[in-house]
Amino acid sequence: MSALYIMIFTSLLVALGFLGAFIWSVRKGHYDDDYTPSVRILLDDNPPGDTDIKP
Repeated sequence: MSALYIMIFTSLLVALGFLGAFIWSVRKGHYDDDYTPSVRILLDDNPPGDTDIKP
């Protein structure tokens, strides 16, 4: 029965650690990028027919 108490305590400790890491990452701004580079690559910066090469 004591092994069950140790496992419950350990699982709660690990869960609180993950919760703390999640709260820390939210406060540091790791989830602030709403418009990710994976979406930006799909958009064209230059209109069609416009080239960067100048004669």
